[in-house]
Amino acid sequence: MELTIGTHIKELRLSKGITQEQLAEAMNVSCAAVSKWERGETYPDITLLQPLAYYFGVTLDELMGYHSEKVRADIDAVIKHYKEYWRTDFDKAREIITKAYHDYPNDYWIMHYYMWNIGGDMADNDPDVLLAHKEEFLSICRKILDGCTEETLRLLAWNMRAKIKHAEGKTDEALEIYKTKFTNWYQTCGQKCEQLFAKETDEYCFYLQKNLYELASFAADKLGRKVYFAKTEQWQKAQTALQYGELFLDAYSDTGEVFFAILAESFLSRVRSDLTYRGGKDEDIIAVLKLNLQAAKIISDEIAKDKPLERAFWHGERTKGHKNFLDWIVSYHLTPDWERRKQLLQNPDYLKLLKQYQ
Repeated sequence: MELTIGTHIKELRLSKGITQEQLAEAMNVSCAAVSKWERGETYPDITLLQPLAYYFGVTLDELMGYHSEKVRADIDAVIKHYKEYWRTDFDKAREIITKAYHDYPNDYWIMHYYMWNIGGDMADNDPDVLLAHKEEFLSICRKILDGCTEETLRLLAWNMRAKIKHAEGKTDEALEIYKTKFTNWYQTCGQKCEQLFAKETDEYCFYLQKNLYELASFAADKLGRKVYFAKTEQWQKAQTALQYGELFLDAYSDTGEVFFAILAESFLSRVRSDLTYRGGKDEDIIAVLKLNLQAAKIISDEIAKDKPLERAFWHGERTKGHKNFLDWIVSYHLTPDWERRKQLLQNPDYLKLLKQYQ
Protein backbone atom coordinates (compact mmCIF):
# COMPACT_ATOMS: atom_id res chain seq x y z
CA MET A 1 0.00 0.00 0.00
CA GLU A 2 1.19 3.51 -0.81
CA LEU A 3 2.24 5.57 2.21
CA THR A 4 0.40 8.90 2.32
CA ILE A 5 1.90 10.31 5.50
CA GLY A 6 3.17 13.44 3.70
CA THR A 7 -0.29 14.24 2.40
CA HIS A 8 -1.75 13.88 5.87
CA ILE A 9 0.95 16.02 7.47
CA LYS A 10 0.11 18.78 5.01
CA GLU A 11 -3.64 18.43 5.62
CA LEU A 12 -3.15 18.51 9.40
CA ARG A 13 -0.76 21.50 9.18
CA LEU A 14 -3.15 23.52 7.03
CA SER A 15 -6.16 22.62 9.18
CA LYS A 16 -4.34 24.07 12.19
CA GLY A 17 -3.11 27.14 10.31
CA ILE A 18 0.55 26.22 10.86
CA THR A 19 3.32 27.14 8.42
CA GLN A 20 6.02 24.76 7.27
CA GLU A 21 8.51 26.90 9.17
CA GLN A 22 6.55 26.56 12.42
CA LEU A 23 6.26 22.78 12.04
CA ALA A 24 9.97 22.51 11.20
CA GLU A 25 10.88 24.49 14.30
CA ALA A 26 8.61 22.36 16.51
CA MET A 27 10.13 19.11 15.18
CA ASN A 28 13.69 20.52 15.17
CA VAL A 29 14.17 19.83 11.44
CA SER A 30 14.74 22.08 8.44
CA CYS A 31 11.91 23.70 6.51
CA ALA A 32 13.20 21.86 3.43
CA ALA A 33 12.68 18.53 5.24
CA VAL A 34 9.04 19.36 5.93
CA SER A 35 8.57 20.42 2.31
CA LYS A 36 9.98 17.09 1.10
CA TRP A 37 7.65 15.18 3.45
CA GLU A 38 4.63 16.94 2.06
CA ARG A 39 5.71 16.37 -1.56
CA GLY A 40 6.20 12.68 -0.84
CA GLU A 41 9.90 12.79 -1.68
CA THR A 42 10.97 11.57 1.76
CA TYR A 43 9.37 10.33 4.97
CA PRO A 44 9.85 11.62 8.52
CA ASP A 45 12.35 9.71 10.62
CA ILE A 46 10.63 6.98 12.62
CA THR A 47 11.61 8.73 15.88
CA LEU A 48 9.51 11.75 14.80
CA LEU A 49 6.26 9.87 14.23
CA GLN A 50 5.09 9.92 17.85
CA PRO A 51 6.03 13.62 18.36
CA LEU A 52 4.23 14.53 15.12
CA ALA A 53 1.09 12.64 16.18
CA TYR A 54 1.19 14.33 19.61
CA TYR A 55 1.76 17.75 18.02
CA PHE A 56 -1.30 17.42 15.79
CA GLY A 57 -3.41 15.63 18.40
CA VAL A 58 -4.02 12.51 16.30
CA THR A 59 -3.24 8.81 16.56
CA LEU A 60 -0.32 7.23 14.74
CA ASP A 61 -2.79 5.47 12.42
CA GLU A 62 -4.39 8.80 11.53
CA LEU A 63 -1.02 10.41 10.98
CA MET A 64 0.00 7.58 8.64
CA GLY A 65 -3.26 7.88 6.73
CA TYR A 66 -4.44 4.46 7.83
CA HIS A 67 -8.20 4.17 8.27
CA SER A 68 -9.10 0.58 9.10
CA GLU A 69 -12.72 0.85 7.96
CA LYS A 70 -11.72 2.27 4.58
CA VAL A 71 -8.99 -0.32 4.11
CA ARG A 72 -11.44 -3.12 4.96
CA ALA A 73 -13.95 -1.68 2.50
CA ASP A 74 -11.23 -1.52 -0.18
CA ILE A 75 -10.25 -5.13 0.46
CA ASP A 76 -13.87 -6.29 0.36
CA ALA A 77 -14.34 -4.46 -2.95
CA VAL A 78 -11.24 -6.13 -4.41
CA ILE A 79 -12.45 -9.57 -3.33
CA LYS A 80 -15.88 -8.92 -4.84
CA HIS A 81 -14.19 -7.80 -8.07
CA TYR A 82 -12.09 -10.97 -8.07
CA LYS A 83 -15.15 -13.19 -7.59
CA GLU A 84 -16.86 -11.55 -10.55
CA TYR A 85 -14.11 -12.84 -12.82
CA TRP A 86 -12.81 -16.10 -11.34
CA ARG A 87 -15.33 -18.24 -13.22
CA THR A 88 -15.52 -16.23 -16.44
CA ASP A 89 -12.03 -14.82 -17.09
CA PHE A 90 -9.29 -16.81 -15.39
CA ASP A 91 -6.45 -14.53 -16.48
CA LYS A 92 -8.25 -11.40 -15.29
CA ALA A 93 -9.11 -13.01 -11.96
CA ARG A 94 -5.50 -14.02 -11.40
CA GLU A 95 -4.31 -10.51 -12.29
CA ILE A 96 -6.73 -9.00 -9.74
CA ILE A 97 -5.85 -11.33 -6.87
CA THR A 98 -2.10 -11.19 -7.55
CA LYS A 99 -2.15 -7.39 -7.39
CA ALA A 100 -4.30 -7.56 -4.26
CA TYR A 101 -1.76 -9.87 -2.62
CA HIS A 102 0.96 -7.36 -3.46
CA ASP A 103 -1.09 -4.44 -2.10
CA TYR A 104 -2.47 -6.21 1.00
CA PRO A 105 0.07 -8.98 1.76
CA ASN A 106 -1.07 -9.39 5.37
CA ASP A 107 -4.82 -9.68 4.87
CA TYR A 108 -5.85 -13.25 5.59
CA TRP A 109 -8.70 -13.40 3.06
CA ILE A 110 -6.47 -12.01 0.31
CA MET A 111 -3.80 -14.59 1.21
CA HIS A 112 -6.44 -17.31 1.06
CA TYR A 113 -7.85 -16.37 -2.37
CA TYR A 114 -4.38 -15.83 -3.82
CA MET A 115 -3.10 -19.21 -2.61
CA TRP A 116 -6.08 -21.19 -3.86
CA ASN A 117 -6.18 -19.35 -7.18
CA ILE A 118 -2.55 -20.24 -7.86
CA GLY A 119 -3.04 -23.73 -6.40
CA GLY A 120 -5.98 -24.54 -8.67
CA ASP A 121 -9.00 -24.28 -6.35
CA MET A 122 -10.18 -27.06 -4.03
CA ALA A 123 -10.15 -30.14 -6.27
CA ASP A 124 -8.08 -31.70 -9.06
CA ASN A 125 -4.99 -29.78 -7.99
CA ASP A 126 -1.89 -30.25 -10.14
CA PRO A 127 0.84 -31.73 -7.87
CA ASP A 128 3.55 -30.01 -9.92
CA VAL A 129 1.96 -26.59 -9.30
CA LEU A 130 1.63 -27.28 -5.58
CA LEU A 131 5.26 -28.34 -5.32
CA ALA A 132 6.47 -25.39 -7.41
CA HIS A 133 4.79 -23.00 -4.95
CA LYS A 134 5.34 -25.16 -1.87
CA GLU A 135 7.41 -22.69 0.18
CA GLU A 136 5.18 -19.73 -0.65
CA PHE A 137 2.01 -21.67 0.19
CA LEU A 138 3.41 -23.07 3.43
CA SER A 139 4.44 -19.54 4.45
CA ILE A 140 0.89 -18.32 3.86
CA CYS A 141 -0.49 -21.28 5.81
CA ARG A 142 1.81 -20.47 8.74
CA LYS A 143 0.68 -16.85 8.78
CA ILE A 144 -2.98 -17.87 8.79
CA LEU A 145 -2.57 -20.56 11.44
CA ASP A 146 -0.40 -18.34 13.67
CA GLY A 147 -2.52 -15.20 13.53
CA CYS A 148 -5.99 -15.74 12.06
CA THR A 149 -8.98 -16.55 14.25
CA GLU A 150 -11.36 -17.22 11.32
CA GLU A 151 -11.98 -20.95 11.59
CA THR A 152 -12.89 -21.36 7.91
CA LEU A 153 -9.55 -19.92 6.80
CA ARG A 154 -7.64 -21.96 9.36
CA LEU A 155 -9.21 -25.20 8.13
CA LEU A 156 -8.47 -24.32 4.53
CA ALA A 157 -4.85 -23.63 5.48
CA TRP A 158 -4.69 -27.14 6.94
CA ASN A 159 -6.32 -28.36 3.73
CA MET A 160 -3.51 -26.84 1.66
CA ARG A 161 -0.92 -28.42 3.94
CA ALA A 162 -2.55 -31.79 3.38
CA LYS A 163 -2.61 -31.30 -0.39
CA ILE A 164 1.09 -30.45 -0.40
CA LYS A 165 1.81 -33.58 1.67
CA HIS A 166 -0.11 -35.64 -0.89
CA ALA A 167 1.80 -33.98 -3.76
CA GLU A 168 5.03 -34.98 -2.01
CA GLY A 169 3.87 -38.58 -1.90
CA LYS A 170 3.12 -38.44 1.83
CA THR A 171 -0.55 -39.36 1.49
CA ASP A 172 -0.75 -41.03 4.91
CA GLU A 173 0.35 -37.76 6.53
CA ALA A 174 -2.19 -35.84 4.44
CA LEU A 175 -5.01 -38.12 5.57
CA GLU A 176 -3.87 -37.78 9.18
CA ILE A 177 -4.31 -33.99 8.91
CA TYR A 178 -7.91 -34.51 7.79
CA LYS A 179 -8.57 -37.00 10.58
CA THR A 180 -7.20 -34.75 13.33
CA LYS A 181 -8.13 -31.25 12.12
CA PHE A 182 -11.52 -31.74 10.47
CA THR A 183 -14.74 -32.91 12.09
CA ASN A 184 -16.61 -36.08 11.16
CA TRP A 185 -20.14 -36.19 9.78
CA TYR A 186 -21.69 -36.47 13.23
CA GLN A 187 -20.02 -33.38 14.70
CA THR A 188 -21.16 -30.91 12.08
CA CYS A 189 -22.98 -27.64 12.64
CA GLY A 190 -26.20 -29.06 11.20
CA GLN A 191 -26.19 -32.10 13.44
CA LYS A 192 -25.51 -30.05 16.56
CA CYS A 193 -28.20 -27.48 15.73
CA GLU A 194 -30.68 -30.32 15.40
CA GLN A 195 -29.62 -31.80 18.76
CA LEU A 196 -29.99 -28.45 20.50
CA PHE A 197 -33.76 -28.83 20.67
CA ALA A 198 -35.97 -31.37 22.35
CA LYS A 199 -37.49 -33.93 20.01
CA GLU A 200 -41.06 -33.35 18.85
CA THR A 201 -40.61 -29.56 19.18
CA ASP A 202 -41.14 -27.35 16.11
CA GLU A 203 -37.50 -26.25 16.22
CA TYR A 204 -36.23 -29.83 16.20
CA CYS A 205 -38.46 -30.75 13.25
CA PHE A 206 -37.29 -27.65 11.35
CA TYR A 207 -33.60 -28.52 11.66
CA LEU A 208 -34.26 -32.20 11.08
CA GLN A 209 -35.89 -31.41 7.73
CA LYS A 210 -33.29 -28.82 6.77
CA ASN A 211 -30.49 -31.30 7.50
CA LEU A 212 -32.32 -34.00 5.56
CA TYR A 213 -32.60 -31.73 2.51
CA GLU A 214 -28.98 -30.58 2.62
CA LEU A 215 -27.67 -34.11 3.11
CA ALA A 216 -29.88 -35.38 0.28
CA SER A 217 -28.36 -32.79 -2.02
CA PHE A 218 -24.85 -33.62 -0.84
CA ALA A 219 -25.29 -37.38 -1.21
CA ALA A 220 -26.92 -37.05 -4.63
CA ASP A 221 -23.99 -34.97 -5.82
CA LYS A 222 -21.69 -37.81 -4.74
CA LEU A 223 -23.84 -40.32 -6.61
CA GLY A 224 -23.59 -38.12 -9.70
CA ARG A 225 -19.80 -38.18 -9.47
CA LYS A 226 -19.85 -41.96 -9.02
CA VAL A 227 -21.96 -42.37 -12.17
CA TYR A 228 -19.89 -39.98 -14.25
CA PHE A 229 -16.47 -41.26 -13.27
CA ALA A 230 -17.42 -44.91 -13.75
CA LYS A 231 -15.38 -46.65 -16.48
CA THR A 232 -18.11 -46.31 -19.11
CA GLU A 233 -18.66 -44.38 -22.34
CA GLN A 234 -20.14 -40.87 -22.26
CA TRP A 235 -23.47 -42.00 -23.70
CA GLN A 236 -23.71 -44.71 -21.03
CA LYS A 237 -23.14 -42.12 -18.30
CA ALA A 238 -25.96 -40.02 -19.75
CA GLN A 239 -28.30 -43.02 -19.97
CA THR A 240 -27.61 -44.01 -16.37
CA ALA A 241 -28.23 -40.42 -15.27
CA LEU A 242 -31.57 -40.37 -17.08
CA GLN A 243 -32.55 -43.71 -15.55
CA TYR A 244 -31.76 -42.56 -12.01
CA GLY A 245 -33.28 -39.12 -12.57
CA GLU A 246 -36.58 -40.60 -13.75
CA LEU A 247 -36.54 -43.00 -10.79
CA PHE A 248 -36.19 -40.10 -8.33
CA LEU A 249 -38.88 -38.02 -10.05
CA ASP A 250 -41.27 -40.98 -10.11
CA ALA A 251 -40.69 -41.42 -6.38
CA TYR A 252 -41.61 -37.77 -5.86
CA SER A 253 -44.78 -38.22 -7.93
CA ASP A 254 -45.76 -41.30 -5.93
CA THR A 255 -45.06 -39.88 -2.46
CA GLY A 256 -45.09 -36.09 -2.74
CA GLU A 257 -41.88 -36.13 -0.68
CA VAL A 258 -39.63 -33.29 -1.87
CA PHE A 259 -36.63 -35.27 -0.65
CA PHE A 260 -36.77 -37.25 -3.92
CA ALA A 261 -36.95 -34.09 -6.04
CA ILE A 262 -33.81 -32.85 -4.26
CA LEU A 263 -32.06 -36.13 -5.06
CA ALA A 264 -33.03 -35.68 -8.70
CA GLU A 265 -31.98 -32.04 -8.97
CA SER A 266 -28.61 -32.40 -7.30
CA PHE A 267 -27.75 -35.70 -9.00
CA LEU A 268 -28.72 -34.47 -12.47
CA SER A 269 -26.94 -31.14 -11.95
CA ARG A 270 -23.71 -32.96 -11.16
CA VAL A 271 -23.85 -35.31 -14.16
CA ARG A 272 -25.00 -32.54 -16.49
CA SER A 273 -22.09 -30.34 -15.37
CA ASP A 274 -19.54 -33.11 -15.94
CA LEU A 275 -21.01 -33.95 -19.33
CA THR A 276 -20.87 -30.29 -20.28
CA TYR A 277 -17.27 -29.63 -19.35
CA ARG A 278 -15.74 -33.07 -19.87
CA GLY A 279 -16.65 -33.79 -23.46
CA GLY A 280 -20.33 -34.79 -23.49
CA LYS A 281 -22.45 -34.46 -26.63
CA ASP A 282 -25.07 -31.72 -26.93
CA GLU A 283 -27.96 -34.18 -27.14
CA ASP A 284 -26.91 -35.99 -23.94
CA ILE A 285 -26.47 -32.72 -22.06
CA ILE A 286 -29.90 -31.48 -23.21
CA ALA A 287 -31.61 -34.75 -22.26
CA VAL A 288 -30.17 -34.64 -18.73
CA LEU A 289 -30.87 -30.91 -18.43
CA LYS A 290 -34.54 -31.50 -19.29
CA LEU A 291 -35.02 -33.72 -16.23
CA ASN A 292 -32.80 -31.39 -14.19
CA LEU A 293 -35.14 -28.48 -14.90
CA GLN A 294 -38.20 -30.54 -14.05
CA ALA A 295 -36.71 -31.27 -10.65
CA ALA A 296 -35.69 -27.62 -10.18
CA LYS A 297 -39.26 -26.48 -10.89
CA ILE A 298 -40.61 -28.87 -8.25
CA ILE A 299 -38.17 -27.52 -5.67
CA SER A 300 -38.96 -23.95 -6.68
CA ASP A 301 -42.70 -24.55 -6.20
CA GLU A 302 -42.23 -26.42 -2.91
CA ILE A 303 -40.02 -23.69 -1.42
CA ALA A 304 -43.04 -21.40 -1.14
CA LYS A 305 -44.65 -23.73 1.41
CA ASP A 306 -41.67 -25.41 3.05
CA LYS A 307 -39.56 -23.20 5.36
CA PRO A 308 -36.75 -25.71 5.96
CA LEU A 309 -36.50 -26.17 2.18
CA GLU A 310 -36.38 -22.41 1.71
CA ARG A 311 -33.58 -22.11 4.27
CA ALA A 312 -31.63 -24.93 2.59
CA PHE A 313 -31.98 -23.85 -1.04
CA TRP A 314 -33.04 -20.22 -1.32
CA HIS A 315 -30.48 -17.95 0.30
CA GLY A 316 -27.44 -15.76 -0.31
CA GLU A 317 -26.38 -14.96 -3.88
CA ARG A 318 -29.19 -17.08 -5.30
CA THR A 319 -31.85 -14.58 -4.23
CA LYS A 320 -30.18 -11.51 -5.74
CA GLY A 321 -31.92 -10.53 -8.96
CA HIS A 322 -33.84 -13.80 -9.30
CA LYS A 323 -37.54 -14.44 -8.85
CA ASN A 324 -37.17 -17.96 -7.50
CA PHE A 325 -34.97 -21.05 -7.45
CA LEU A 326 -35.94 -22.11 -10.98
CA ASP A 327 -35.20 -18.62 -12.34
CA TRP A 328 -31.75 -18.79 -10.75
CA ILE A 329 -31.07 -22.17 -12.40
CA VAL A 330 -32.25 -21.02 -15.84
CA SER A 331 -30.30 -17.77 -15.63
CA TYR A 332 -27.17 -19.76 -14.84
CA HIS A 333 -27.57 -21.83 -17.99
CA LEU A 334 -28.27 -18.76 -20.12
CA THR A 335 -25.04 -17.04 -19.02
CA PRO A 336 -22.23 -17.53 -21.58
CA ASP A 337 -19.46 -17.58 -19.00
CA TRP A 338 -17.57 -20.60 -20.38
CA GLU A 339 -16.63 -21.46 -23.95
CA ARG A 340 -18.60 -24.73 -23.80
CA ARG A 341 -21.68 -22.86 -22.58
CA LYS A 342 -21.32 -20.41 -25.46
CA GLN A 343 -21.34 -23.37 -27.83
CA LEU A 344 -24.46 -24.82 -26.24
CA LEU A 345 -26.26 -21.50 -26.47
CA GLN A 346 -25.85 -21.76 -30.24
CA ASN A 347 -27.87 -24.98 -30.17
CA PRO A 348 -31.58 -24.17 -30.83
CA ASP A 349 -32.76 -27.24 -28.86
CA TYR A 350 -30.78 -26.10 -25.80
CA LEU A 351 -32.21 -22.60 -26.03
CA LYS A 352 -35.75 -23.84 -26.64
CA LEU A 353 -35.62 -26.01 -23.52
CA LEU A 354 -34.41 -23.14 -21.34
CA LYS A 355 -37.04 -20.78 -22.74
CA GLN A 356 -39.75 -23.25 -21.69
CA TYR A 357 -38.72 -22.78 -18.08
CA GLN A 358 -37.68 -19.12 -18.19
